Amino acid sequence: MSSIRSAWRGLTKPVFVPAAVIIVAMILFSVVFASTAEGAFEELNAAITDGVGWWYILVATLFVAFAIYCGASRIGNIKLGRDDESPEFGVLSWFAMLFSAGMGIGLVFYGVAEPLSHYIDPPEAGGVAGATDAAANQAMQLTLYHWGLHAWAIYVVVGLGLAYMTYRKGRPLSVRWLLEPLLGRQRIEGPIGHAIDVVAIVGTLFGVATSLGFGVQQISAGLDFLGWIETTNWLVVALIVFVTGLATFSVVSGVSKGLKWLSNINMGLAAMLALFVLIAGPTLFLMQTWVQNLGGYIQAFPGLMLRTSPFADDGWAGAWTIFYWGWWMSWAPFVGMFIARISRGRTIREFVFGVLLAPTVIGSLWFTFFGDAAILRQREQGDMLLPDGTVGTDTSLFQLLDGFPLATFTSVLAILVVIFFFVTSSDSGSLVIDILSSGGNLETPKITRVFWTVLEGVAAAVLLLIGGAGSLTALQTASIATAVPFSIVLVLACVSMLKAFRYDVATTPRYIRVTQAGGEAVTQPVSTRNGSGGFSATFAGLRPSRDGVASPAGNDHVLLAVHDVPQSAVDVDAETGEAQYVADAEPTDPLGDETFDTPEFEESAQAQTLNKN
Repeated sequence: MSSIRSAWRGLTKPVFVPAAVIIVAMILFSVVFASTAEGAFEELNAAITDGVGWWYILVATLFVAFAIYCGASRIGNIKLGRDDESPEFGVLSWFAMLFSAGMGIGLVFYGVAEPLSHYIDPPEAGGVAGATDAAANQAMQLTLYHWGLHAWAIYVVVGLGLAYMTYRKGRPLSVRWLLEPLLGRQRIEGPIGHAIDVVAIVGTLFGVATSLGFGVQQISAGLDFLGWIETTNWLVVALIVFVTGLATFSVVSGVSKGLKWLSNINMGLAAMLALFVLIAGPTLFLMQTWVQNLGGYIQAFPGLMLRTSPFADDGWAGAWTIFYWGWWMSWAPFVGMFIARISRGRTIREFVFGVLLAPTVIGSLWFTFFGDAAILRQREQGDMLLPDGTVGTDTSLFQLLDGFPLATFTSVLAILVVIFFFVTSSDSGSLVIDILSSGGNLETPKITRVFWTVLEGVAAAVLLLIGGAGSLTALQTASIATAVPFSIVLVLACVSMLKAFRYDVATTPRYIRVTQAGGEAVTQPVSTRNGSGGFSATFAGLRPSRDGVASPAGNDHVLLAVHDVPQSAVDVDAETGEAQYVADAEPTDPLGDETFDTPEFEESAQAQTLNKN
């Protein structure tokens, strides 16, 4: 009882209670109306797709523009930490961890199924006939579109905001603080801030539950395909109970190092599976298609990024693109918090282009190896489809592996990879949700993490069982629906972060070094000009040399800190041409020039001291 009371005191109750009530209510609603749930999920999916599909497509592309702007502009020079702080991890380790963030159940589930589906049944809006050369090329363009820059730009919004606010501005590691520059500290610490975290928790839980649902579908399909056990509702429940139990054990035992080792081992197993397909399959063909797939993606990107397909009625956009954008937004707090925690000390430019490009390249390799191998197999042998001519979303991976040597071994390996991803996703997802419900506190009690872990498993089980034959639609609908409010939070976060970044750029000096050319003294003053007239200024305040050159004693160069001054901040006298800086034009800090005494900010200070020593 004492542990429960202690856990309860550590929670942010205006966040934990509403989030838990909303999630439980949604689960109970699905159970109560189970008899009509399958049709209801389909109708809700269609309504959301028709109603907000255009919004998802628009904002996802805006997130790409936001990320590229932050990385390519002067904003990219800002450190995610103190100004002279070095990155916490080396480049190779950082890329490896980004790779682990990019890997998950979804890649294993859709690695074969998505490219093959787009090849057999391409979107009506593309105007390409199925099972043709053009359909094969388009299939990989569409797949990389869904798993490339757009997906990771969504994660950049949350990850960049959390890293900046936590490691540079000392805020707790919570989504609400992303909006502080826009809304102010008082609102963020009040009901509006609580509501933001509630939305993030609900979206994250159902996003993780969707992944867990996919994992259970694929595990049961693999066992069925191998002929070991027949897929039934009882098997689905047993699998969820078993894997959720493993995740719960991980939470209770506190084997964080063991979980990290398990995650690293799983990365190795997944890489082994991909290399096996590359070596045992048409190796040269796959490497050729990988290069072409990258080029095709770049070429098709402008035409795909705002395609809403208003004249198409095949439902393809809702089943694929809109679902993915909703799913990625649901996962954004989860993945964003992870990449924020491993990116302290990097510049925004390094962060943006590392997060955008590294997982996109890894994903392109994965989908090329599995997807193009499956498409080639279907073209040559025609045995990759179900008897009704459709793609078996949860069995297609095992159909592909069945055509290679060691089919049973590799199928079991694939099942193990999914199980390990299931455990790590559930454990890590519950930790992120618990951090959000505790106001950003990283040291959360085990009992609340167990609560969220069990709730994720229950949500996944209900969506699978209540959805019936349309369980895939039920999982997709859960992600799309819960991401609607969070998409608004993400857009506001972009506006808020740009406000903070611009202040940071305006108040952070650029340093220039002035040297004597050819060893001769420079006797002319520095001259600059604006639109209203010219003025000149010398390096006043610096110690003059014997030749009259402004420079420190004993040095042949001067280091100057330069602040850019906008035209509106300069007052030029019309008669004398004298220029003066207008004090009223001083930029205003949207964060009130406040830093919090958080453990993460203290760690940043310690890292800064170590770097100097």
